[in-house]
Amino acid sequence: MESLLFIEDDDAIRLALSLALEDEGYSVREAANGADGLASYEKQPVDLVLLDLRLPDMSGFEVCRALRSKSIVPIIIITAQTDTIDMVAGLEAGADDYVTKPVVPKELAARIRSLLRRVHLRDVPTQEEESHFGNIELRREQGIVLKNGVEINLTKTEFRLLCEFADHAGAVLSRDQLLERVWGYEYLGDSRLVDAHVRRLRVKVEDHPDDPQLIVTARGVGYRLIQA
Repeated sequence: MESLLFIEDDDAIRLALSLALEDEGYSVREAANGADGLASYEKQPVDLVLLDLRLPDMSGFEVCRALRSKSIVPIIIITAQTDTIDMVAGLEAGADDYVTKPVVPKELAARIRSLLRRVHLRDVPTQEEESHFGNIELRREQGIVLKNGVEINLTKTEFRLLCEFADHAGAVLSRDQLLERVWGYEYLGDSRLVDAHVRRLRVKVEDHPDDPQLIVTARGVGYRLIQA
């Protein structure tokens, strides 16, 4: 049974969604604030974290960054539907996906299944097990990326995103294509999920504008990886 940690201060929302997810076959642990959530994860890691951004003791951004500093556990943030700034900030803090309130349990369960399915995939579709782009080396079978011989700490989503670019170097990949290939579903919303992850990936793999490996926008259509 896959385990979830749900960090949410609203008792009614936490109870209702926890029961719904348990009906879907998950084991759910609960925390009503950020400190308790971090302590719970430290004591016993889980397969995925659900994280509300509005917590009483600390922000969800702080919790997300704290989790991401020591783990690549998948994180889904929960945010108000109109609070788009917080949504983008949450993704840039290291979250993998987001859902908006009011949360539809079936949609949330589908997001969780999709994310966990990607995490458990051992092999990334590719022609080669290793790829080199300038000073970047992808070791796909091991699931790691090296920069100048030093391992970069990428999340599972960032790793799959980089591999997707590497497999189609020079080709423009639209946001819809990336959502389907990397996230595994057609995302019902705007493209900021992709944009935020690309920004985080670029920060980790690029040194400066003329770096030999670049992930660049293509006139707003999508993204591509090119070599100088």
